[in-house]
This record gives sequence, C-alpha cells and structure tokens, in this order.
Amino acid sequence: MGNIVAIVGRPNVGKSTLFNRLIQRREAIVDAVSGVTRDRHYGKSDWNGREFSLIDTGGYVVGSDDIFEAEIDKQVELAIDEADAIIFMVDVEAGVTGMDEEVAQLLRQVKKPVFLVVNKVDNNSRVHDATEFYSLGLGDYYTIASINGSGTGELLDALVDALPVKEEVEPDELPRFAVVGRPNAGKSSFINALIGEDRYIVTDIAGTTRDSIDTKYNRFGFDFNLVDTAGIRKKSKVKDNLEFYSVMRSIRAIEHSDVCILLIDATRGFEGQDQNIFWLAEKNKKGIVILVNKWDLVEKDTQTTKQFEAMIRQETAPFTDVPIVFISALTKQRIFKAIETAVQVYENRKQKIPTSKLNEAMQDIVRQNPPPAYKGKYIKIKYCMQLPSPTPQFAFFANLPQYIKDPYKRFIENKLRETFNFHGVPIIIHFRKK
Repeated sequence: MGNIVAIVGRPNVGKSTLFNRLIQRREAIVDAVSGVTRDRHYGKSDWNGREFSLIDTGGYVVGSDDIFEAEIDKQVELAIDEADAIIFMVDVEAGVTGMDEEVAQLLRQVKKPVFLVVNKVDNNSRVHDATEFYSLGLGDYYTIASINGSGTGELLDALVDALPVKEEVEPDELPRFAVVGRPNAGKSSFINALIGEDRYIVTDIAGTTRDSIDTKYNRFGFDFNLVDTAGIRKKSKVKDNLEFYSVMRSIRAIEHSDVCILLIDATRGFEGQDQNIFWLAEKNKKGIVILVNKWDLVEKDTQTTKQFEAMIRQETAPFTDVPIVFISALTKQRIFKAIETAVQVYENRKQKIPTSKLNEAMQDIVRQNPPPAYKGKYIKIKYCMQLPSPTPQFAFFANLPQYIKDPYKRFIENKLRETFNFHGVPIIIHFRKK
C-alpha cells in the first residue's frame, strides 16, 4: 500500500512546479475537451523503487490571498491528518512571511516527518539567504530550485527513507469494492440499502486503512469486502473544504480496492468532482462501475437514461467502456444489479488470456488492419501476450514499435475490449521491439 505525501505552503512558492517534476510530466492544467482540471493535484511518484502518492494542496484553493489565509490552516490540518509525510515549501525570494510562521507553528506539533524545502535557491548568495528559515523551528531544511530540479535528489532520498514501511496486509482473497463519490451523493444510503439496517450479516474487520471501515458482505451468493468511506469521522473544521477532504479520502479508498463503485447524484449530473474521482480510479487502473443514484427524482420527460448515459460517456472519454447503472438507494431499486455488475467487472479485471488464444484473435485483426506505414516503412506486429501484472496489460511485439501512433493503439485497445470482455476495466498496451 502506497504512502501519501502532501506538499503544503502558501501560494506561488512553486508547489506545482515541484509536483510536476516529481510526477515527471507537465500535465496540461486543463483538459481541452471537457474543460475539467484533471488531476493536476494528484499523481504517483517513485524514487529508488519506493512508490508514493503525491498531493499538491495548492490546487484546491480558489480565491484571493485573504481567503487563502483561512484555507491554508485547514489544508495543513488535513495534510497532517491524512498524509504520511509533509513537504512544507517556502520561497527564498520572499523570506519568512507571517503565513509561513503560522504553518510552521502547526507543523511543529506533528509526529510525522516534515521536510522544510526552500525553493528558488539557484545561486550561492541565495544559499546564504536561506539560513533565515532556521527561525521557523523546524530544524534543517533542503534547498532546491524546482524549476530546474537542482537539490530534489537529496530531498527525495531523505523523503523515501522517512516514509513508514506499510506492512503488507495479508491479501484477503475476497474482492474489495470501494464506494466513492462526492459528499451527499448517497453513499451511506447505498451501503445501508445493501447491508440492511439490521447489519446482522456483517462482520466489521478493522480497516486496513486507518479509518475506512471494511465490511464483509455475503448475501445472494455474493462475497466481497466493502471499503466504506461514507461514514468516516467528519471533522467540523473541514466542512468548508469538502472537496479537498473527499479527494484525500477517495485516494485512500481507491488505492485499497479492486473495483470502485462511483456513486453520482442524478439530480446534479456528472460534475467536476465526479470526474476527478473517476480519473483517480482510472489512473490507479481499478475496475469502475458508475451508479446514477436518485434516478427516481429525475423528471422522466426531461431526460432519458440513454441521454444521461451519453452525457456521462462524453465526459469520461476516451475511457467509455464503463457500466452505468441507474439506481435509487432509498427505494433499493436495482441495488442488486449494481453489485452484480461490480462482481462482473472484478472478474473481467482479473482474467488472464492464454497467449495462444490471444494471438489467434489478434493476429487476424492485425492482418486485416495493419498499422499505417510510416515514411515508407512497413510495421509488422509479430505476436502479443498478456503480462503477469495485477491489472490487465498487454505487450505487442513489432519490428518498429516507435512508429505506432495513438489512433492505432486505441484501435487495438477497442478490439481487445470487443473480443475479450474488459467492460469497466482500464487496460494498458505496450508496443515493444521484437
């Protein structure tokens, strides 16, 4: 199970630049298609073979600096609660500010590893200027220039050394389903509808995460663990920062699960935060089922399920091969169908296709539709295999893999999905040198 590292600090000290460098890609801040800010605040990073999830808290605050004054405390408190280590970033050009002192005061009481990082130190006189940050009372600091990456190596060495080694939990053979979604989408009602108020069929196992509850569910021939993030202690102080809070929560639940059951509120549509949670699940290569809850409240003459479904698929493109089930947690309508679908997605995700069967199917497709020639060079795909990874990944071996373009990769993915059932499951395809 990965660790979570949060980057905190006031605006414009360079948090996002460091974040982008650590996740090693400059993601466009906005996805042009849908205009959604897609996970610019969350990514995975690894250093010396230790993987961790990285959260840039700065992305969650909109508004002017004075709004930020109030928000930053909340964010730091959240990071303290949720993260395994904290990077606190300050700016050598600005020197120590009042807001830095306030953050430092919160961080001095923390038992977790805190790394004070002084940014924009790109020459010797600035190395000298950085000494004033000793006054924050957080001990030694790391000087970096996040724009060109100097100094980040030492910081990362120290960071991964300090991360707690998570005991690998005995893998329970049961599928793990995480119920995720924005606040008030109806997660608790859905779980209660499943489990029944009497809860006699339930054994609570102490969650493997600190605070999500795992519930063993066996009923109607189904047997699985439910990772419930709905009933988690709500802190009064985070009421105003629910978006950041629920994203933090979702990350933990999603990383722990096999299949994410994303609950959305039919009366509100498929909003930015629903999309963020969807992309978190997709990025973590989990199975996904979308449940449209409160469908009983939608005026039937205003929208059909078909129209609503088309709207969702437009927002999740290019990953549109995802089951969408319309339910009502209150009237228990199609609750059973929802679980049946999640179990099916779980089965789809863990299937292993024998190499002979895979080649038989794909060779025909490749023969009829070979990759387009590139600058007069013909690309031949010789054979393919499924890789021994926990999530479905395939390698296609070709003479000139570097000339195979995205449209062809999508074509192959779609054919794989059609031929073998990967409904609801992200798949990865590699083209490799024969």
